[in-house]
Amino acid sequence: MFTGIITDVGRIEALENRGDLRARLSSSYPLAGIDMGASIACDGVCLTVVGKGSTENDGSWFDVDISAETLSKTNLHTWAEARAVNLERALKVGDELGGHIVSGHVDGLAEIIEITDEGDSTRVTLRAPHTLAGFIASKGSVALNGTSLTVNDVQGTDFGINFIPHTKSVTTWGRIAVGDLVNLEIDTLARYVARLQDWGQYNS
Repeated sequence: MFTGIITDVGRIEALENRGDLRARLSSSYPLAGIDMGASIACDGVCLTVVGKGSTENDGSWFDVDISAETLSKTNLHTWAEARAVNLERALKVGDELGGHIVSGHVDGLAEIIEITDEGDSTRVTLRAPHTLAGFIASKGSVALNGTSLTVNDVQGTDFGINFIPHTKSVTTWGRIAVGDLVNLEIDTLARYVARLQDWGQYNS
């Protein structure tokens, strides 16, 4: 379980196909804070640490395995060496829930269709898959590439997000371009409300 508050921007150091895709990412996390088998959200995808070590600059690296299923459902198939990646370690009991509850299970891909600077902030319009658009509401929450964000407005399958300078500086959102595919996880509460409505219709 995660909060959508990005705690580091990692870097892809190596990619290796070995049945599954193995990726090595460097980070500023202390090595002692990364456990084997731990979950780390990488661009919003919950991945398991299968190897770890120290870097020369007192940082750390960790390895994750990415299945073909995950590659087909997320934007991880676009990963390349030297790419920056949003990172968040799993939530622990007693941690502050600063964003919203995020599972790290991506529902689909949204496409960036417009980027507009508004003062120091940046407004980004994205297009969601038709099957997921109904779960996105104005002033509701979504996780995009692992970042907990508030939806400004919704028009059909398109929705807008405003990024303040701080968010752009501590995540990968300062490096986006039109046409980028973004990992989208809908709000867990929206998912359960929709399920309850379906269940009510099924039993009526």
